[in-house]
Amino acid sequence: MLLEIDTQSQMPIYQQICNQLILGIATNKLKPGEILPSVRQMADEIGVNMMTVSKAYTSLKNDGYILTDRRNGTKVAEKQPLDPPFYTRFLKELELLLAEASIHQLSEKKIQAEIQQIYQKFEQ
Repeated sequence: MLLEIDTQSQMPIYQQICNQLILGIATNKLKPGEILPSVRQMADEIGVNMMTVSKAYTSLKNDGYILTDRRNGTKVAEKQPLDPPFYTRFLKELELLLAEASIHQLSEKKIQAEIQQIYQKFEQ
């Protein structure tokens, strides 16, 4: 599994790793139970510091997207039921995105069309 890191991006590298792994899980490119590379392997593959990958894995583990076990390594977790803290965070982030879309005069109809197109990638 090779991730694409944009070193010129304003987004921290650990967050780029998190985002790409979450997208991989959502699109079923990464299946529940699939073993991920070790921190060292991932760092070597994408050419970043091991601490950066460790920070990404810790964040993903804390959010329930991956599981780590010293004996079996790191693997993709099962898809999760909706929980209140996630839903609250989701609504806050969505509200901000919609506010920015409004400022840029993006219509509700266009937003809904984009959402449908994007969400199709995640359907099983």
